[in-house]
Amino acid sequence: MKAVRFSHFGGPEVLEIVDLPEPHAGPGEIRITVRAAGINASDWKKRRGLMDQGLPQTMGYEAAGTVDEVGTGVTDTHVGDHVFGFNADGAAQAELAVLSAWAAIPPSLDFAGAAALPSAVETAARALDQLGVSSGDTVLINGASGVVGSAAVQLAVARCARVIGTGGPGAHDYLRTLGAEPVAYGGTMTAQVRSLAPGGVDRALDVAGSGILPELIELAGGADHVVTIADLAGAQRSGVQFSSGDSGRAIYALAHVAGLVESGSFLLPVGQTFPLAEVAEAHRIGEAGSMRGKLVLLVG
Repeated sequence: MKAVRFSHFGGPEVLEIVDLPEPHAGPGEIRITVRAAGINASDWKKRRGLMDQGLPQTMGYEAAGTVDEVGTGVTDTHVGDHVFGFNADGAAQAELAVLSAWAAIPPSLDFAGAAALPSAVETAARALDQLGVSSGDTVLINGASGVVGSAAVQLAVARCARVIGTGGPGAHDYLRTLGAEPVAYGGTMTAQVRSLAPGGVDRALDVAGSGILPELIELAGGADHVVTIADLAGAQRSGVQFSSGDSGRAIYALAHVAGLVESGSFLLPVGQTFPLAEVAEAHRIGEAGSMRGKLVLLVG
């Protein structure tokens, strides 16, 4: 089968399309014929050698497609079902991929839209869980217009929380459509938030990693009311919790978000799609940071 792989660390040019043996579903797993695979910032970090150190490496942790093989112990999913989910081995950008966690694609969503969901939704749900966000809370989300931030806004709104979201001026109308009250980045952010919530906020989530943790701590009334997914060094300095998958994953969020999508209360835009052979170009565009919405590879 065709798959994305690199044999040495570097820029997008190190990515290759190679032939690899077909994987097979083990117990509790399924295999899909991949129709679309999501691209994340972790992909280019991995390609640069900032994550796993072994070589060669395959790419991709999330995909959507059609089930073509079911492992032992799987009783609720069948060959021919359309699903989206996680590949634990980082090998989802391929013609075939084994999924260790998955959910049915809602009827209103295509394969590209489904492949955009897993990583962003799981990351956002996990962070909101760690914050303990619930009905009636006022939540400040720093970096609310990005892929994970957009997911976090909508999942918090679904929990009946009030959401204030930071973003550039051009993103404010978009944030309003998601259900957030927008404020601008920069030196006046704290004052803007206090104009909307004079007593501060109940919880704060940092998605952007822009060195703003001290302000979030002040607004949320303490480091224990703040979680970051993007500023490990700042978290260590300030006592803020850094959210990573090492502390457990919010896998339930896959089925949960499928229901929200079908009810019309969740949308994660696909910014651009690329054929599998153009994965290097997708990395170049993603690293440039100018694209709003998820980047997705189309397979087959």
